[in-house]
Amino acid sequence: MVFPLQVQSGNGSPDTGLARLHELGYKQELKRDLSVISNFAFSFSIISVLTGITTLYNTGLTYGGPVVLVYGWLIAGAFTMFVGLSMAEICSSYPTSGGLYYWSAMLAGPDWAPFASWLTGWINIAGQWAITTSVDFSLAQMIQVIILLSTGGNNGSGYSASKYEVIAIHGGILLLHAIINSLPISCLSLLGRLAAAWNILGVFVLMIVIPTVATERASPKYVFTYFNTDNGEGINSRVCIFLLGLLMSQYTFTGYDPSAHMTEETKGADVNGPRGIISAIGISIVVGWGYILGITFAVTDIPYLLNPENDAGGYAIAEVFYLAFKRRYGNGAGGIICLGVAAVGIFFCGMSSVTSNSRMVYAFSRDGAMPLSSLWHKVNKQEVPINAVWLSALIAFCMALTSLGSLVAFQAMVSLTTIGLYLAYGLPIFFRITLARKSFAPGPFNLGRYGVLVGWIAVLWVATITVLFSLPVSYPITDQTLNYTPVAVGLLLLLTVSSWIVSARHWFKGPITNINS
Repeated sequence: MVFPLQVQSGNGSPDTGLARLHELGYKQELKRDLSVISNFAFSFSIISVLTGITTLYNTGLTYGGPVVLVYGWLIAGAFTMFVGLSMAEICSSYPTSGGLYYWSAMLAGPDWAPFASWLTGWINIAGQWAITTSVDFSLAQMIQVIILLSTGGNNGSGYSASKYEVIAIHGGILLLHAIINSLPISCLSLLGRLAAAWNILGVFVLMIVIPTVATERASPKYVFTYFNTDNGEGINSRVCIFLLGLLMSQYTFTGYDPSAHMTEETKGADVNGPRGIISAIGISIVVGWGYILGITFAVTDIPYLLNPENDAGGYAIAEVFYLAFKRRYGNGAGGIICLGVAAVGIFFCGMSSVTSNSRMVYAFSRDGAMPLSSLWHKVNKQEVPINAVWLSALIAFCMALTSLGSLVAFQAMVSLTTIGLYLAYGLPIFFRITLARKSFAPGPFNLGRYGVLVGWIAVLWVATITVLFSLPVSYPITDQTLNYTPVAVGLLLLLTVSSWIVSARHWFKGPITNINS
């Protein structure tokens, strides 16, 4: 049903995104105060090249080294853009906070809509909680490294925090993120723009300062042609090594769906939501590649950087920063400051991740898909889904508790970050190019006749990385080296489908309109 509205935007013209929300059957409950820049900022801050590259630089060095870092980034970025373009097209047609699960419901057809929505929604929300967990836990580990280096390093009198202290730091970070996300959306918008600016400026500072300060630099030939096969993991095939090394890049290129989840708070969302998705990916490709090049020019001894006996305890990029200043000035204080610049970027990433989590919880519970749904979709006087914010922070903390028992178990859970989110990205795209190929009604942003082709490329890439990142990463395979990613993803799928068969199919009917409630 179409509701003929003439909603005014800030410049006096009708807000097409708000009008489209009413056409889809939803009333405006959140404050629509975000510009296209703010919308972009949230996705860009979660992609956060400072987060992904900094925390997984070890993986890139181990599996392939400079060649995989430099060229793998461009390959993963190009295919990610196909996924982003397809998502942007769908977002333009359905600009709601539900995002992916709502899209699946609309595109799968009336017979499959409830199940498609249920499956996509739970995969997406689990992936979002996992990304918040992994980002904030990575920040806690980085803070531990900063403390270690500040107190003398691994080879001196440096203090190494215990796993319980790391968890405590992780909890403190989540507490700050929950408090920040309890602020009005106008404050979050300001912080989101600051986060985007920090990620861009921070990258430029680090990519210039580190190779400039370093007394030992790699040659261009080394940076662009050296392929590291000495991974110590029993993998000798160059093809396998290269593919495994893509994890750093693909992990970074996750989390751009907040531009969709924030559409009910964005002006002109049917245009600005898609712009947020595409610009976040495109700018991240350029900025991230510059960051990789700048840091890699300061890499001259990969085995030493990965050695757990070095000053940073094997945290490669921290050792790069630390050595660059220590060798030139006699101490690594400047490197610790540079590490702090990256840490602030990661903090902003986690902040934006909680924002996205809470909007997904809000929308999913609004449609009755979560236990105690009436509690999680409530908004406060500042029009913030306050209960959803604190629930998201609490779940992220609980997920990190697995690290106390086994890092293997923790790594299996956070593996949902990449595969879980991309499965959620791929499902509505798959429905758009198959079941809804002829019925899909594009919005203001659309790919025209290329939409189906771009969609198939996106779906095939999602399928490829799902298989790729489920492969063993170390041989021989033992309980400590097994890649538990397929176990974690399989368990999530089992729980989601089982809950549907046993219970949800009897009462969950997909997105519920509330325009008359």
